[in-house]
Amino acid sequence: MSFFNSQLFKDVQSQHIFSDCKTFADATARVDWQSACIQYEQIAPLDKTQLRDFVDAHFITTPLLTMKGAANTTSVKGYINSLWSGLRREADIPKANSLLALKHSYIVPGGRFQEIYYWDSYFTALGLIDADKSDVVEDMLQNFIDLINDYGCIPNGNRSYYLSRSQPPILALMVEILWQHTHSKTHNLAWLKLCVEALRKEHAFWMQGADTLSDAQTSVKRVVTMPCGGVLNRYWDDEAAPRAESLREDLALASGFSDDKKPEFYRNIRAACESGWDFSSRWLAEPNLLSSIQTTDIVPIDLNCLLYNLENQLSECFKLLGNEQQSQTYSNYAVKRKSLINQYLWSNEKRFFVDYNHKLSKPSAILSSAASTALFVNLASQQQAELIANVLSEQFLKAGGIVTTVVDTPQQWDSPNGWAPLQWFAVKGLRNYGIEQLATRIMKNWLTMVEQDFIENKCLLEKYNVCTPQKKASGGEYQVQQGFGWTNGVTLRFYMLTKS
Repeated sequence: MSFFNSQLFKDVQSQHIFSDCKTFADATARVDWQSACIQYEQIAPLDKTQLRDFVDAHFITTPLLTMKGAANTTSVKGYINSLWSGLRREADIPKANSLLALKHSYIVPGGRFQEIYYWDSYFTALGLIDADKSDVVEDMLQNFIDLINDYGCIPNGNRSYYLSRSQPPILALMVEILWQHTHSKTHNLAWLKLCVEALRKEHAFWMQGADTLSDAQTSVKRVVTMPCGGVLNRYWDDEAAPRAESLREDLALASGFSDDKKPEFYRNIRAACESGWDFSSRWLAEPNLLSSIQTTDIVPIDLNCLLYNLENQLSECFKLLGNEQQSQTYSNYAVKRKSLINQYLWSNEKRFFVDYNHKLSKPSAILSSAASTALFVNLASQQQAELIANVLSEQFLKAGGIVTTVVDTPQQWDSPNGWAPLQWFAVKGLRNYGIEQLATRIMKNWLTMVEQDFIENKCLLEKYNVCTPQKKASGGEYQVQQGFGWTNGVTLRFYMLTKS
């Protein structure tokens, strides 16, 4: 039995002992959870007050991480640099909780998120590099290498309940920034060799099951056969049960499904968490209805662009290591993937990259700023880049930066919200193609909004309402979180770029 399947865990969540299910999922047992669960089963059921007393006697919970930057700082840049020490965690000591102990230091996002998060870490690393803290980025990369060696993937975060899924594959981006910043200067091939082995394992994780695809089985785990027979990827989760960290929410939404349909619903919810976009109209059959979630039916543009980048990076790394055969192998993978992306994920009608519904064999109707990932990884042609820039300028550029999608829904990864990672993908992507004016406008709009919000609230946030910056961002399963790792990282990088 796992802690998350215990009667104690289920009762604590169902009785709303904590307002956020993640609080108890992250709790540390004072002795060990097994003995606490056995004791509980001997005295259950308890009323809410008794249950709270029992939990307090047997577990320690962690309060939200509230950020206290330098009290006297008046600049956003100064505030961010005062936060790094509060967001930094030293090597973990294993405890009786869900945390997967890491051997090296790392940065947590903030708020309810007090563990390392996979894709967040790349955007946070941009700011750490600019703040002369590349040693922390080295540590975070080493943690990811350890995780992939230990578990076969880099999980969503370093919690046991995240082990069944990953997040958008940014390991190659972490390797690239550290190679450029540090290791290329000494031509450190020993370091590169260690990284390449981890990158190879990451690619194998995402392609798992590709050799078993057939006419009878056109999708397995994270791989999907396209109509022409080529293979692209989707988000997935190896579990099909309610999430431990959002148990109440998942059970409530699933209550409308028959028992035989519930596992598919849970899998789709979890797969959306692997996407990092939890949740968005990108994954919904009906944009305003979360219960219509169909994440595993969708072949996403951003995931496949990041895997294209991974394949190209592996090819380049093997070339540097003198292995021409492996270099050519991964180069061939990238060429095939690029062709498939252009065939199925480019919309001539929208003049934009879109997701593709492999169950319906047609492109998604939802336009999202994930399209800019094709520019970010240099997959688009110059003509495509200019067409995408026109759509971004006309439909996505708002007072506070780039909006997530052009669909207003109750979900947090939709309009009117904007997120730091998507600003960075767009800005870096546009600059790759010489579209400097729009890139600068996005950066300036974002920085102006962040600065104005900082004057009023003296903090940085996980997400912002970029359409009406004076209003708070909303949507999703939890309140807007302070901190915040990736906002800090991207904002610092924008300061550096606009200054230069």
